[in-house]
Amino acid sequence: MSFTQEIKRELIKSAPQTRREGLSLFCGVLDAGGKEDGAGAFLSLESENTAEYLLSLAESMGLPMTLTEAAYDPKHGRDKLTFFLAGELGLPAELSQTEAVAYLKGAFLGGGSLTLPRAGKKTGYHLEFELAAERSERFEEILDGLQFVFGVTERGERAVVYIKSREAISDFLSVVGADSALGRFNEVSAMREENNRENRALNCSSGNADRAAIASVEQVRAFSALKRAGKLSELPAALREAAEARMENPELSLSELALALGLSRSCLYHRLRKLMEYYRKG
Repeated sequence: MSFTQEIKRELIKSAPQTRREGLSLFCGVLDAGGKEDGAGAFLSLESENTAEYLLSLAESMGLPMTLTEAAYDPKHGRDKLTFFLAGELGLPAELSQTEAVAYLKGAFLGGGSLTLPRAGKKTGYHLEFELAAERSERFEEILDGLQFVFGVTERGERAVVYIKSREAISDFLSVVGADSALGRFNEVSAMREENNRENRALNCSSGNADRAAIASVEQVRAFSALKRAGKLSELPAALREAAEARMENPELSLSELALALGLSRSCLYHRLRKLMEYYRKG
């Protein structure tokens, strides 16, 4: 079962408390998954559970909703149920917060989807709703009224409203009452953050190793040049020892080389720095 299906199964566990909330929910369903007809609207659903929930709700509200077609969708490998909802629902011009939330629940049931980041992939969080272009303005106004940050794009003749922010998606799940889905979402989010921290640490460690290797190559070149010019023998024994050790062990890290010489890392660092300064002065 996909995460989208899990959320929908959770949303249909509760019913609207008032008729206005029920009308708001149906308007959300139709805006996201319906197609207007002269005498009403056709509604396509891919979940039998969601269909049964909406049929039961329509019956309790006295809304004429009938099944017109049941067909198998080979593209997605699932059944597609089409219903006809007669008449005008008449969504109130101004919605209370609970009515706006009911509308969002309906929109997700009708045509919402949420995908999570996949292991080993660069995909991120993505919550989207695909709506008929003429219906997207109302949906956007409701999202804006609830202070969600979202984006809008086009997909053919449809408008796609999407949210990619992890925090905003978490807020959406909380607002619509999908608490179990929110718990799973937070677990995935926490795991992803931990993986990101580990990757940053590995990248940092790798970067440090690369810089150390480059420094070692530069030191070997410099000390070899000093030796060929006869200048290495003019230096104090401690510096000569450090230079010879680096030329003989270019693969050792600073700490490993210091250990081999019986010196502290700081002491060896200062000796190598003095040698490089001597080389640069010519």
